[in-house]
Amino acid sequence: MSDPITLNVGGKLYTSSLATLTRYPDSMLGIMFSGKMPSTSDQHGNFFIDRDGKIFRYILNFLRTSNLDLPDDFQEVGLLKREADFYQIQPLIHALQERESENAKAERNAMLNITLDQRLQTVYFTVKPAPQMYNLTSCSTEVFDANIFCTSAEFLKHLSSKFCYFVNGKLLPIGYEKKDPYHLTLQWVGHVAVLPEDEYTRQNLKRLWIAPTNEQVNNFQLFVEEVLKTAMSDGFHVDSLQPDSSDFMNYKVLRLVRYK
Repeated sequence: MSDPITLNVGGKLYTSSLATLTRYPDSMLGIMFSGKMPSTSDQHGNFFIDRDGKIFRYILNFLRTSNLDLPDDFQEVGLLKREADFYQIQPLIHALQERESENAKAERNAMLNITLDQRLQTVYFTVKPAPQMYNLTSCSTEVFDANIFCTSAEFLKHLSSKFCYFVNGKLLPIGYEKKDPYHLTLQWVGHVAVLPEDEYTRQNLKRLWIAPTNEQVNNFQLFVEEVLKTAMSDGFHVDSLQPDSSDFMNYKVLRLVRYK
C-alpha cells in the first residue's frame, strides 16, 4: 500500500498517500487503512466511502497540512462538522470549534455603515384621455439609494427582513444575497400620485415597504428610523467619532457600532 490510493467518496474520486490517510491513527481513516476494520470497494477496485464527496476535499486537505483552509464565502460549516465527526479527526473537530468561537466573537463586535443618496428622476408615460388618443406626459419621482455594509452577516440578514419591495402588485423580499452576506443595496422610488399603477411595473420602479406593518417608505427619515430602531434593539449605538454630525442629520451617512 505504498502506492497512491484512490478513494471513491460519494461518487467523487480522490487520490492520496497512505501516510496522509493515516496521519491521525485514531481517526476512522487511520483505523481503516491500518487494516483494523473492513473496507468496501467500488466496481473499479477503488476504496468506497458512502459520504459527501464534495466536502471530502476539505477533510483531505486538512490531513495533508493539518491546517483548516476554507474559502472566505464557505457556507457549509455545519456539514463539514458532521463529516469531521464521522471521520473522527479530533484536531479538525477542534479547529472547527475554534473557528466557530472566533466567528461568534466577530459577530458580537460589529460595525454597521450605511451610505444614502437621493435624486430626482423624470418618468415619461402615456395617458389615454379618449379612445384612440394618447398623450405623452411626464412627472418627477424621488429615487432613493441605500448601500449597507455590516461586519455581522446575521444582523444584516435580520435587517433585510424588516423591508420588502412592492412589485407587480405584490410585496416581495428585497433579495438579500448569501453570496455577499456583508453588503446589501436597496433602491426604490417614492409614491407619485399622478403616475398610473401599471407604469411602476412597466418601468421597473420598485417601492419600499416596512414589514410587517406594510408602511410605504417615501423618505429617508422613515427608513432611517426603522434602521436605527432595529440596530439599537440589537445592541448597536451611534458611533461618536464617525460620521460627521451634519452627514448623520442630513441622512447621508450612518455609522453604528456594537461591542459585546
